[in-house]
Amino acid sequence: MTTPRKLRPKQISPFDRPLYFSAEAARLAKISVYRIHRWLEGYEYSYGKDRIKQPPVLKTKTDKVLRPNYASFYDLIDLLFVKRFLDYGLSLQKIRKAFKEAEELLGTTHFAHQIFFTDGKYICLQIGEKGEAILELLSNGQWVISDVIKQLAHEIVFDQFTQTALRWFPAEGDNFVVLDPCVAFGRPSIVKKGIITENVYDKYLAEGKDIKAVSAWLSLLPEEVGAAVKFETHLAA
Repeated sequence: MTTPRKLRPKQISPFDRPLYFSAEAARLAKISVYRIHRWLEGYEYSYGKDRIKQPPVLKTKTDKVLRPNYASFYDLIDLLFVKRFLDYGLSLQKIRKAFKEAEELLGTTHFAHQIFFTDGKYICLQIGEKGEAILELLSNGQWVISDVIKQLAHEIVFDQFTQTALRWFPAEGDNFVVLDPCVAFGRPSIVKKGIITENVYDKYLAEGKDIKAVSAWLSLLPEEVGAAVKFETHLAA
């Protein structure tokens, strides 16, 4: 009699794991916790005598029990993307529709995908006349919005095979600070050192803002310490 094999629990990609508490995601993406909860879980509102229910803006794999209190790395990148478009003046309704069309036409459930950072004309050629919301979202008439896309493209490293986001290098970190789901549980850290920027900043304050002292204590370059301080100061602003 053979012993039945034990079934392995379903493996969850580190990019889909609930890494960021909503307050931390809000701090990193510069979005209110209130908005993050609504975008990850959906919300309801009254319209006359009716109660209207809106689905989540983002399609996340985070467990429903944990949502909306946690966000994955993919969620975080999508949140950044949505915020950039909202700041640009696009409506949430249009972004929501574009997400839906992206899944139907391009096969991706995330804006954290390299195809959204390619030349707008290429996307137009690929989806033709079918993707009305995506075309409108990415073009805004004269491809003006491509500048917003390019700004994010410079901050994100994509996997060459899956074309999904691997790491985020926030502009304020001067290429010394990275968010990598496989390093320090996705928390902002010094590139190739794995030292969390928050710890660097705390040490900086404890040493009377002496960068050289922090550099010697943590075996970091002064430039790395300065970048961590700049990044954490930006988050606190």
